[in-house]
Amino acid sequence: MYQHILVPTDGSELSHRAVDHAVALAKAVGAKITGLSVVQGSHEPAGTGVSIVGDDVQVKAAETFLAYIVDAATQAGVPFDCYYVKGESVSVEVVRAADRTGCDLICMGTHGRNTLGKLVMGSQTAAVLHECKIPVVVIR
Repeated sequence: MYQHILVPTDGSELSHRAVDHAVALAKAVGAKITGLSVVQGSHEPAGTGVSIVGDDVQVKAAETFLAYIVDAATQAGVPFDCYYVKGESVSVEVVRAADRTGCDLICMGTHGRNTLGKLVMGSQTAAVLHECKIPVVVIR
């Protein structure tokens, strides 16, 4: 069945549900988990040269988000790897990561963390579904 499951996370409740689902599935079928967090470029006002949220803050957040996957996979005895990437588009980076790591399934939440609300991250999930060539399990 599945041998390698990609699990993008942003630390939201739905991301945690997706992690839990992916870990249980991986344990049941003997698959490996790869956790991914996408650090988006800092948003800065035009011409100021000063970022509103520094990259170091976002990287630390990504590491915290990935720690949830490390804990869940370790407790379940599921082999795993976790990393973060910097990119402008979550969906592009998720599809790229699936290709690079040889994943045969993506498990992600319907939407997640975003200051503009659920619609924005939902559009990222929709973009992954549209662009990806492998199955995607979407968790509500």
